[in-house]
Amino acid sequence: GLVGSEMCIRDRYQRRVRVAHFLFFLLSLNLEGSVTFKMDTINAVYEDLKRMKKRQFLLQIFNFGTVVSTALIIWKTLMIVTGSESPIVVVLSGSMEPAFYRGDLLFLTQNQEPIRAGDIIVFRLEGREIPIVHRVLRVHERNQSRSSIEVEFLTKGDNNNVDDRSLYPEGKLWLHRKDVIGRAKGFLPYVGMVTIVMNDYPFLKFALIAILGLLVITGRD
Repeated sequence: GLVGSEMCIRDRYQRRVRVAHFLFFLLSLNLEGSVTFKMDTINAVYEDLKRMKKRQFLLQIFNFGTVVSTALIIWKTLMIVTGSESPIVVVLSGSMEPAFYRGDLLFLTQNQEPIRAGDIIVFRLEGREIPIVHRVLRVHERNQSRSSIEVEFLTKGDNNNVDDRSLYPEGKLWLHRKDVIGRAKGFLPYVGMVTIVMNDYPFLKFALIAILGLLVITGRD
């Protein structure tokens, strides 16, 4: 009855505390280079996994897979709705201050509307893995043929003194539509700082994934 329910809740809480200790154990190995938590923390997590019935263990693995799959489905849906290959990006530098600050989360769209001077776009350059968030400084139209006009544009960070031509590949003076990932339509301030911290300390990313996985697998209803 009530006592059994309380014991179940207490047991589940203790397991999750041990899993949290296990995460800190992993972090101590990476950040300090020495073991600062006892080995019985690892043993406790291992014993939790051993005590689980095979069917229950498989069910928890399935639940974890469901969470991951749901996240992927949401991401793919956002890609379809916005038309952008990266519907959400994080500002990684201060080049767009004061419009956007490092850690701001941007929401992008990609449609057939013409790009105009003043628009804030995210673009990817050849040879650069990380996209850039800057404002369109000038738009240039060039007659490609009698029936078509090619639109080119020049970008600049609001907080930079010069335009982006020094960032473009050698011989490239203008950006083209194919270089654009999306156009900024909204943002959430500083929400992306978690991503920046994980990029600065990659071990945190894997530790977080590990702890979430363990919490799902060892968490019983």
